[in-house]
Amino acid sequence: MPVADHAFYVVVWAGTVLTERVDRALIKAHDLPVSWFEVMLWLASSPDPVPASVLGNSTMLSRSQVSRVVDALRSRGLVTRTPSAHDARSVEVSLTPEGRRLFEEADATRRSCLAPVFTDLLDQEDLEALSTVWRKLKATKDG
Repeated sequence: MPVADHAFYVVVWAGTVLTERVDRALIKAHDLPVSWFEVMLWLASSPDPVPASVLGNSTMLSRSQVSRVVDALRSRGLVTRTPSAHDARSVEVSLTPEGRRLFEEADATRRSCLAPVFTDLLDQEDLEALSTVWRKLKATKDG
């Protein structure tokens, strides 16, 4: 198999297997699908409320999926949606204190779930290489 084909299938396989593993662990421990966790991860990484459009561009979810996830998180009291102070047509999303607490617990679950099959197997150089690959691939999506 050509190296480019092998590399592609390795990325697809790893993404699928690791995502399914994390999804099962998060649902079992926190009733939190991985798609919800992904939105919470972006919110937890920002000191300010995040425009919904940024979530749509940053996550692996479509804009309509982001909207449904935000609605579901809001119904559980984990996020708030507020009109943007900068753009009247936009809303901004932020974690509630309960959302931040649940995110921290879920993030610990995610990390412990991934450790034996990902982070414990890779050194810092491996992780940086994967981050570089992701940035290159993401740049083509955005461009």
